[in-house]
Amino acid sequence: MKKRLDVSQLYRILYIVVDIAVINASSILAMLLRFNLSFADIEPQYFDSVTGVMFVNTVVTLLLFAICRLYTTLWRFASIKELVYIIEACAGSLLFNILLYYLTYNPIFRSYFVIYPASLFLFTCASRFSYRLIRLLYRGQVHGSHMRHTMIIGAGEACNVVMKELELSTELDAHICCIIDDDTSKHGTYIHGVKVVGGRDKILYYAEKYKITEMIIAIPSMSKKELQKILQICQQWECDLKILPGVYQLVNGEVTVEKLRNVNIEDLLGRDPIQITSETIGRYVSGKTVLVTGGGGSIGSELCRQIAANGVQQLIIFDIYENNAYDIQQELKQKYPNLDLVVLIGSVRNGRKVNSIFAKYRPNIVYHAAAHKHVPLMEDSPNEAVKNNVFGTYKVALAADIYKTEKFVLISTDKAVNPTNIMGATKRICEMIIQMFSRRSKTEFAAVRFGNVLGSNGSVIPLFKRQIAAGGPVTVTHPDIIRYFMTIPEAVSLVLQAGASAAGGEIFVLDMGRPVKIVDLAKNLIRLSGFTPGVDMEITYTGLRPGEKLYEELLMDEEGLQNTENELIHVGKPIEFDEEEFLEDLKALYKLAYDETEEMKYIVKKIVPTYHIRQADIQRDKEIRKTFARVFADSGATSLPRDFLDNGN
Repeated sequence: MKKRLDVSQLYRILYIVVDIAVINASSILAMLLRFNLSFADIEPQYFDSVTGVMFVNTVVTLLLFAICRLYTTLWRFASIKELVYIIEACAGSLLFNILLYYLTYNPIFRSYFVIYPASLFLFTCASRFSYRLIRLLYRGQVHGSHMRHTMIIGAGEACNVVMKELELSTELDAHICCIIDDDTSKHGTYIHGVKVVGGRDKILYYAEKYKITEMIIAIPSMSKKELQKILQICQQWECDLKILPGVYQLVNGEVTVEKLRNVNIEDLLGRDPIQITSETIGRYVSGKTVLVTGGGGSIGSELCRQIAANGVQQLIIFDIYENNAYDIQQELKQKYPNLDLVVLIGSVRNGRKVNSIFAKYRPNIVYHAAAHKHVPLMEDSPNEAVKNNVFGTYKVALAADIYKTEKFVLISTDKAVNPTNIMGATKRICEMIIQMFSRRSKTEFAAVRFGNVLGSNGSVIPLFKRQIAAGGPVTVTHPDIIRYFMTIPEAVSLVLQAGASAAGGEIFVLDMGRPVKIVDLAKNLIRLSGFTPGVDMEITYTGLRPGEKLYEELLMDEEGLQNTENELIHVGKPIEFDEEEFLEDLKALYKLAYDETEEMKYIVKKIVPTYHIRQADIQRDKEIRKTFARVFADSGATSLPRDFLDNGN
């Protein structure tokens, strides 16, 4: 059975057939134009001369066309370069004809050498570019009412790339109506036949004029602040809003214009991401053994990625969730096959396990990311928050001190500032533990405090996206609730910078710009998903959850701020507290938490006065105070207690 021809071979044969006709038609047309468009007026000697060499001329010209790639070019993507190929092929055919006629002494009129190549060039261009011309003329009729009316913002090279792809694609049914650019020198000019109508102040005017249904921001080099200003204008008009990735991503094949990404909610935060140079990180972790607790989580796994990329001697991942640990293990093994990677399953609450890890591997640097972080869940399971956050941190920090770890970095949160809920209170106690150890240990202890992390497990953005995909409603706890936001890479950059810069006892704080209203995030995400808030997609308010505050802070009043080399990273001054009393409180808290009693909340409130005890079924104050006094009578801690390590729960 004969192999069927593919589409490219069929097109090649079609072009050859068309070119045979074009070559001979050009020769005949040259005679007709010379002799008044009348065959009867053509002198016989010229007619015989031209027709006598037609076969040879056709064969040689076809060979020249093949040499100049006119049969291997994808003409739907043709540009100036392909036009040059046609000129070269026609010039070659002209040169051959000159040699052919004069070397064989065949009679020919001189104008033939002007008319023939000109006709050949025009006919060849018409045959090659006819597809694009037909598509341009009939594109609107083909797609009809389904065509998107598109506005492109930015009249640079990225705009040129977008327009070419939209013009040629059979899948992107976009009709480009106008272009916006702030450069006044471009106003009134045309790109591929589309006018640059004005600056950003004209976006809404022309959106209404042309009934725009899609806006494409084609300025990949624009800063986040400028991008936010553009987005705020664009969002006032209901349409699909997309951003073109960097042109370099188009060049290296990471993305295509057909995959114009929708606007990410990160684009609306109004600041550029913090960048930490890899050289700094590389010098810091190079040749070191690094332990990451909670290494399978959102922050922990990104820490592992960046540490693995910077020449670490050995990376130890410790996590209680085996699926998360397995995922990051497989990712790192594939990307860094020579990495000395150890993945261990266990809980930071298990003192014996923690102690054995430090004894065996002797980590130089520890990043402590293991923690319970969900505020409402911890309100219902407060003892678990204390066991995992407070005493998990204590056990890991104590092991770091015993085995002379060089640096220990705690992952903290803005919820540790003046906390009203148990999760925030436990993280504040963790910061106090770190500060206490810093004063008593040769290990350099530090904490890193930041806000909500976009895209992390359990964060608000994935929840909103799921609710929108399900048809709504989108739930917000309170219309006035605000939060600070940052991206996972930013958070990890801060953590790594803290580790490299820590001298002991610091709380590193990121300048995260202005806080963002959660309801504004919800509305923006609804608009960017193609819906209208309150019309196509409802927003419902569910009320503040247990332990939730309307706003979060980054510093307590007493802490103040000190600058670092990075102007967006600051250091909070440690707050003084009675360490001996704090240790006694921890021993009491440890016993009550593992006794599964509600009374432990009074210890938490004693340590962190802003914490609110909300349970109505708590025992009477008198009975609680009796228990409180009994526990204190049994404690009497005067140094760093090591018996916390003995409990394996």
